[in-house]
This record gives sequence, structure tokens and C-alpha cells, in this order.
Amino acid sequence: MDRLANTVRPYAWGSTTLIPELLGTAPTGEPQAEMWMGAHPGAPSRVDRGAGEVPLSDVIAADPAAELGDAAVAKFGPRLPFLLKVLAAGAPLSLQVHPNLGQAQRGYAAEERAGVPLDAPHRNYKDANHKPELICALTTFEGLCGFRAPQESADLLAALDVDSLKPYVDLLRAHPEDAALREVLTAVLTADPRDMAATVTEAAAACARLGGDAYDAYASLAHHFPGDPGVIAAMLLNHVRLQPGEALFLGAGVPHAYLSGMGVEIMANSDNVLRCGLTPKHVDVPELLRVVRFEAADPGVLRPEASVTGEEVYETPIDEFRLSRFVRAQGAAPTNLSAPTPQIVLCTAGAVEIGGVPLTPGRSAFVPAGEKAELSGTGAAFRATVVA
Repeated sequence: MDRLANTVRPYAWGSTTLIPELLGTAPTGEPQAEMWMGAHPGAPSRVDRGAGEVPLSDVIAADPAAELGDAAVAKFGPRLPFLLKVLAAGAPLSLQVHPNLGQAQRGYAAEERAGVPLDAPHRNYKDANHKPELICALTTFEGLCGFRAPQESADLLAALDVDSLKPYVDLLRAHPEDAALREVLTAVLTADPRDMAATVTEAAAACARLGGDAYDAYASLAHHFPGDPGVIAAMLLNHVRLQPGEALFLGAGVPHAYLSGMGVEIMANSDNVLRCGLTPKHVDVPELLRVVRFEAADPGVLRPEASVTGEEVYETPIDEFRLSRFVRAQGAAPTNLSAPTPQIVLCTAGAVEIGGVPLTPGRSAFVPAGEKAELSGTGAAFRATVVA
């Protein structure tokens, strides 16, 4: 059992207070956006097995079978298949999609052949893996997820009464779903920047005037990113507000952006992101348009399914990760978490103990495959593992 020392990433959109409040530490005044738990080479957790702290990635590489288990190594290779995070958004994240596995493999190979450095700001594919992900709210959490039905987007845009948006309204109402979404998103993202900036300014004023849940989020986006075409593109997406304990699963090609709040996020061990707006980072509109899935769908808010052991599981269609939650009452009997797969246990409330390692909010531990482990104490804890 290893207590994890984790890196907090200071991305500009991060909240200055949410992660410090979780950890019980004083805010530094700087944004604290993501706390990474796992073995991703960008910021691996560190463990101490008696000779000082070493990256968890090095420990796993030294003996993958012992740390991950034979089944996980056979299925996913000799690395931890998932990355667990605490994400705290004080401002909107970029409007983005993630590639599927085949797209990631081809994109990575092409950029390798082209000699694009891995750390180049304009590089799209940092690895050859896909990046399905799940976000579970710890606070009220707002985001944009997947396309609305075109008719709903047409009604929302029409109510703004902005002349330059009327051609998009007509397209959304006149074409089949996939063609309408493709034509409008392409038109918005490839429009003349000066014309689009004027459209965004006028649309933002209308959103502020109309107000309410339907428009406040877009007025806020325009405040953070004035003139950005991503503001209009965002109006094509479902606006979602999660309550603590609720979650969203995001598969390949689903456009999304997180807006505010803190959550536990888990994903396949990848850093492949294609952006089209709401960010100062690299934007690659043609590649995003090639990868995005042009289909409207309900965002599908997930609520955990409880088992007889008290484990509440967030069901997803992929095997690289499995996230579950325990909410333990005072005096509850210990729960056996022993498993033939690797695990990370994260405390988010109260005080729990896993295999003799005490955890308070924001603290986590790595449990090697096959290690005997019992969860005890009072509070809430998330368990991340794989399906192997």
C-alpha cells in the first residue's frame, strides 16, 4: 500500500480555492486546476518504499505484473491504464473533443513522422491512446456536453434576435441532423474573425439581457472569451448542471467544455485533446471537425448504482477504468477491497483508512494488484480500478 504524493497543475482556468479547501491547506492565490493521481509521464504520483520518493511510473515499470496484475498487463500493456484527477474549474475550460483509439494511433504516428516535438505547443497527439473520461461532481458542477437537437439550438439562437445568426438558424431547421450540425459548426469556426467577433459581442449582450439558465452560461463564456467563435459553437451543446454525486461520461468525438465546479475525473491514460475555442492554447479546427461526432444526444447524467457491499458504481462502456464511491457511516464494518487489479483510493470527506494507510480529504493511496486491502473509517472515498 502506498500513500501518493500528487502534483497539482496550475492551469489558468483553475480555481484558487476549491482544491486548497479539499486538502485543508491555505490558498496560495494562484490557480490550482487539477491534482493528478496515477502514473502519467506528464506528472506521475510519487511513492516512498523506504528509499525516498520515486515516481509511481518507475515502480510499475520495474515490475508491471506485481503492481498491475497479469490480467491487466495482458489486456492493457505494462502501464497503469487510467489517470485519476481532482479537477477544480474557476473559469471555463476549452471547447474540445477527444479522438477514438484508431484516430489517436494514426494522428500520433503522423506527427511522429513529421518530427513534431512531443512538447510542441501545436502538437495535437501526445500519445497513441484514446481518452474516454468520466467526471463526478463534488460540488455543483456546470458543463457543456454533446450536441443539442438542431431544432433546440435553432430556437435558442433565434431568441437572441441577432441578424448575423439567422443563417445558422435556417441551416439548423432546414437540414437533416448530422448535416445541420456539421454545416453550422463548420461555418461558425471558419467565419471571418472580425465578423464573428461582432456577432459574439451582439449575442453576448442578448444573452445577458435574456438571462436565466438558458443564457447565463453563454454570457459568462463571452465575458471570459470576448469575440471567440467558441461562444457561438457552445450554444449548439447541451448545458448540464450536476449535483454532488452525479456524473457524466464522455466518449470519443463528443464535444464538451467544463464551466465551473469541482469533481473527481477519471480517464484512459492519455493527454490527447483537440480544441476549437475558448482557450489561448493551440486550436486545430480542421482536425477537430474530422474527429467530432455530429449527432445530437441527451448528455446522460449518471447516478451511481449501489451494491450490497455499499459500493456505488458509475457504469461506463469501457474497460480502462471503473470508478465507484463509498459513503461510510460511523461504525460501519470494514469493506474488503482486495482485487487482482491495481487500484487508487481517494478520500473526499471525513477520515478513512485503506490497508492501514490513513486518508483525509484530498489524500490518496495506490493499492497494487492482489494486495489485501480493507476500507474502514467514516466519510467518503472513491475507488479507481480497471475491468480486466
